Formats: sequence, structure tokens, C-alpha cells
Amino acid sequence: MIQFSGVSKYYDGDVVLKDISFTIEKGELAYITGPSGAGKTTLLKLIYCAERPDTGQIVVAGWDVGKLKQGTIPFLRRNVGIVFQDFRLLFNKTVFDNIALALRIHDMQPREIKETVNNVLKDIRLKHKEHVFPQHLSGGEQQRIVIARAMVSRPTVLLADEPTGNLDMDTSRNIMGLFREINARGTTVLIATHNNALFHGTGRRVLYLNNTHIEKEAVG
Repeated sequence: MIQFSGVSKYYDGDVVLKDISFTIEKGELAYITGPSGAGKTTLLKLIYCAERPDTGQIVVAGWDVGKLKQGTIPFLRRNVGIVFQDFRLLFNKTVFDNIALALRIHDMQPREIKETVNNVLKDIRLKHKEHVFPQHLSGGEQQRIVIARAMVSRPTVLLADEPTGNLDMDTSRNIMGLFREINARGTTVLIATHNNALFHGTGRRVLYLNNTHIEKEAVG
């Protein structure tokens, strides 16, 4: 589902990622970890084509990312949901409208939008907050809305960049439980985190990124 083969990325001549190779299988939930500045966010950006590799090949859901023309990138991104640490919610729009935005961009009919958004709100157990504005939600509720927004288009791949970085431990556990539920329905999930507690004891594969390359793989 996600395959890196000899991928390197440079910024202004500095090596950020060097000769990265790994595969995330379809339906897998895996983690990538490493210290701040190790290149985790850059690696995720390469997957959803916010950055392009300087060398090597990246294949995501059958798409060869390095060969995509600019006009084709939106079609790739319909297959890839993204959860950011800083939420990036629109505070002048309700919970419902934040989630519905991606569907309106895709010209979905209003009745189908309503049904789809209501279903995803039920999945994250926030149907009762559909008319609330994000600033009136807790941090954990805001992150659940971000996850719902990422999942509403039914992507085959879900990427999460430090998804619990701004949350307390109890809320973090709830968010990680939601990722496991999403994965159990068949979505491939890759989570970038520096917090070892999130994957310790999970039995999931962990890629350790440091000094521009993957140092090792282990089971959490």
C-alpha cells in the first residue's frame, strides 16, 4: 500500500532523508518514530505529495508519486487521509461543515453529504456536537473532528502526524483507540510519533527514524 525504495530528500543541500526503503502492507497499522527533526513529517509529506523525492521511488495505493503531474495529485489525495497535530480546523464553521468541506469540494450531492457526515460523526461519537463551533470543543474532541474530516472521503490510507502531541494521556489513549477502530475496518494507518508510550505493547511494527535514515524496525 505504501512503498519507499531508496528514497532521499534534501533541503538547500542538507540531507533530510537518505536511502529510505520500507513497505507498509495493505490493512496494516504501523508507527514511525524518532526524535524531533528526524524527518518524520517530511516522510509523511512525501507520501501525500506535499514534497517530492529527490531520488528513489514512492508508490502509494498504486500511484507512483514521483511521476504524478500536478493536476493528478488531487486524485491521489482522495485515497489518503491526513491528521495533523495542530488540527487546522476552520473556527468560523461548525463541526458538521468542517467535515463536509471535503465532500463539497468533490461535488457530492447535499443529501449524500448529510448522510455521510452524520455516519462519520456517529463513528467518532460526536453526533450531538454537529452544530458546535470548534473553539467550544475540548482538545480531544477537536482531534476527533480532524480524524473524521480525514476519513469522510473513505481513503484507503490514513496518515497521522503526532496526533496526540497536544493531548493528555487519557485523551491520547482514546484517540489511539479510534485509530485502531479505523484500521480494523480495513484502512491502512501510518502514525508518526516521538511518544514511545503510544506503541509500546501494541504488537505493531515500528520504524525507527534517526540521522536521516531508518535505523531499525521492531515490534512495539
